[in-house]
Amino acid sequence: MGFMDKLKNKFKQNDTEDVSTKYKEGMKKTRNSFSGKLNDLIARYRKVDEDFFEELEEVLISADVGVMTVMDLIDELKMEVKRRNIKDSKEVKDVISEKLVEIYYGDEDEEIEELNIQDNDLSIILVVGVNGVGKTTSIGKLAHQLKQQGKNVVLAAGDTFRAGAIEQLEVWGERADVGVIKQNAGSDPAAVIFDGIKAAKSRNADVLICDTAGRLQNKVNLMNELAKVKRVIEREVPGAPHEVLLVLDATTGQNALSQAKTFSEATDVSGIVLTKLDGTAKGGIVLAIRNELNIPVKYVGLGEQLEDLQKFDANAFVYGLFADMLEETSE
Repeated sequence: MGFMDKLKNKFKQNDTEDVSTKYKEGMKKTRNSFSGKLNDLIARYRKVDEDFFEELEEVLISADVGVMTVMDLIDELKMEVKRRNIKDSKEVKDVISEKLVEIYYGDEDEEIEELNIQDNDLSIILVVGVNGVGKTTSIGKLAHQLKQQGKNVVLAAGDTFRAGAIEQLEVWGERADVGVIKQNAGSDPAAVIFDGIKAAKSRNADVLICDTAGRLQNKVNLMNELAKVKRVIEREVPGAPHEVLLVLDATTGQNALSQAKTFSEATDVSGIVLTKLDGTAKGGIVLAIRNELNIPVKYVGLGEQLEDLQKFDANAFVYGLFADMLEETSE
């Protein structure tokens, strides 16, 4: 049984049907672009040779998989094709799908990365990212999901600089039915986070999610600001923050990768929330982020709805990438 058959069987089961549908719908643009180019390539090359791999390299780079990652992937593919003695280009699809999952997880177990939520104690999630990437929306959706799981959640409006940011978080707080701790616009973000921690403790909250400012053009100030917020959190709750989630916009492609590098220099990013994956044809950026920065992608945005912020699953991602081809093979 090939890898694609295994994927197909895995996502045909009822408990994973919803996940596969979400990824299939959310990755339509990437899939249409990627599978179109891949099918075209396979149609033009009957046999697998050096020229085939060169063109495949271009297809992967155009999906924003990232040059370094593509080089690794092509080397792996060449070895595997040789090992299995594959001559027919059609058979390469299976190897590509398998290697994409492998390159994401590396040597680690293929487990979905869960949030680091403490048992019977306050968990603090610090959310960072530049303006316009969907940070506040992601916080709202995450708060909604945690609330659905029975958690007592509080939000802290630490983005005190962007016009309308506090009000936007309040709207999400109402939608998710969770409390929002705020001060006036222009206040010291660290003071807001301090208030948030005090409120979360007095309300016996399970999770405090902290919004932060995202003015990257003033990098030094922003990074100093984040460091100060982090110090306050560490002082008030030893061992916190338990997660530092960096929100990136998938539609910005390689730009998202450079933002990730900047933020991970300033603060220990523990996971990525990749928004607007449904809005890009270059969804390969997921693999580039994981492989080149070694930071796990914990959530992806696959649509506008509250439940469209999905835990990232590399198998489901590859299923979304190859869904049309998988269905062709089952017909």
